[in-house]
Amino acid sequence: MDPKKIETEGNSDPNQSGRVYHLALDIGGSLAKLVYFTKKDDGYVHGEERISPQEALAKSKGSRSYPVVKGRLNFMRFETSKINDLLEFIKSEKLHLGGSRQQDVPGNQNMFIKATGGGAYKYADLFKERLGISLDKEDEMDCLVAGANFLLKVVPEEAFTYLDEQKQFVQIDHNDLYPYLLVNIGSGVSMIKVEGAGKFERVSGTSIGGGTFWGLGRLLTKCKSFDELLEMSYRGNNRVIDMLVGDIYGGTDYSKIGLASTAIASSFGKAISDNKKIEDYNPEDIARSLLRMISNNIGQISYLNALRFGLKRIFFGGFFIRSHPFTMDTISVAVNYWSKGEAKAMFLRHEGFLGAVGAFMSSDKHGLEELLAPGNMSCAVDSRHDSVNGELNGDESIECRLYAS
Repeated sequence: MDPKKIETEGNSDPNQSGRVYHLALDIGGSLAKLVYFTKKDDGYVHGEERISPQEALAKSKGSRSYPVVKGRLNFMRFETSKINDLLEFIKSEKLHLGGSRQQDVPGNQNMFIKATGGGAYKYADLFKERLGISLDKEDEMDCLVAGANFLLKVVPEEAFTYLDEQKQFVQIDHNDLYPYLLVNIGSGVSMIKVEGAGKFERVSGTSIGGGTFWGLGRLLTKCKSFDELLEMSYRGNNRVIDMLVGDIYGGTDYSKIGLASTAIASSFGKAISDNKKIEDYNPEDIARSLLRMISNNIGQISYLNALRFGLKRIFFGGFFIRSHPFTMDTISVAVNYWSKGEAKAMFLRHEGFLGAVGAFMSSDKHGLEELLAPGNMSCAVDSRHDSVNGELNGDESIECRLYAS
């Protein structure tokens, strides 16, 4: 999909009704993500809602005066441990009716929806039992890369940098997007070298990711949710628990090797000598130290892999980030420090939905794959409907139109 025109307008009612045109799932170890498209009633060219997208494509004759499909791309997430909430939402909104049937099996009334992630296997029987639908499974890495490529090419201001509390959107040259390193931080972390559409390789990863933060956080702070743990970290002070270079060198820098007094020498290092029990520490400080430890580690490993393959662009995705300022700043500082300023960490607005978007794009329902093929369609984003501060922390929708190119 090659966008010819991108326009952003004011927000309208994000709950505007529409028919479900298609949906897809990415069910991970910690979170389940849902992407679905609701088509407006006047969604086809000339308002002829009963004609197919292919007929609309032919009628439009490439004119940008007539959208082939108009509607809203919706993003939602649920905790995987509360999978029943996701099932109930799909059922109450009748989203499963946006699935597809196998056309090559005469008389087959089985309804399928695209899904990726380990949960697509783990919960397949539950979806069949509760909703009467089958999960058509797509490869997780294929979906991650397809989703990232699509969003970077289609959605304006999708990528941005964040350093020293300064957020700057990055203009992506579609002709110079590749190669790049995609770092997806879910329960664990995967690092993928992307060289083109469908051309990628998982080159590294680490088991220390979002699941580590959440799991250790629950054990150490008794928090009840990932969001609560993130909020606690925002109020904490990691210097109470982390051993800094200055703690070792009497408050001074170790200038010979370029370490500032404020650099962390040992995460959780002060707990060795403080002679305190865990109850004596502020849970917010523990959460902050834990978040910084994991973010620093991911940032460093990511840059070392980018250096290994000569990659200058590093995009970070996955719901571990949640547009959390401290997380992004820590990762950015790590990349900036180890690269000596030569590389930058870039983040994605729809960071947690890459796999779900990729699964969505893999569908050929109603000729979607044909319509969205490069050269056939372009997209205009009319408006976003998300949180007041403009950050995507959970649910969002994008109002858009698909045009014949």
